[in-house]
Amino acid sequence: MYDASKNKLTIVGVGNVLQLDDGIGVYAISYLEQNYTFTPAIKCINGGVEGMGLLNLLSETEHMIILDAIEINDEAGSIYVIPASELSGYGLNGGGAHEIGILQCFDMLELQGKPTPQATVIGIVPYLVSFDIALSTELETHFDKYIHTILHHLSTLGYSASALKNQVTLSDIIQKVNFPS
Repeated sequence: MYDASKNKLTIVGVGNVLQLDDGIGVYAISYLEQNYTFTPAIKCINGGVEGMGLLNLLSETEHMIILDAIEINDEAGSIYVIPASELSGYGLNGGGAHEIGILQCFDMLELQGKPTPQATVIGIVPYLVSFDIALSTELETHFDKYIHTILHHLSTLGYSASALKNQVTLSDIIQKVNFPS
């Protein structure tokens, strides 16, 4: 049953834009926000490296889509759509700047006996995670496919997205995210 006090669907992009391909989730959520309108309303969140700061967000939504780089032994740019429950205990983005990643927040809620949203990770295998601001050429090449995968997943859940007339480019998104005016 739908709880009116909760958001029906939240898309959260996570990652560290100071570590090259690790920022893909942040760039993807910014790209979606600036280039599409969603019906019914979908809440889009730039989760960055918030980790524990996202804990309350989990209790405020019924369904969540997490956009992130995902370390899987596969070719850079490979895209995976994985139910978050299959990743339980692994904690996406554990360590480094993330310290406690969003999936570890799911684990924490479960340990406390609190409900968690139905969640899916749409992950893309990074080419390189190192200290740099941008995306590798390899992930830039796969960015449109990543966005298409996200939009397709939304449609399988019964949501629609409409492209805005004036599209903001990925290069402009990277500039705006890293150097806000």
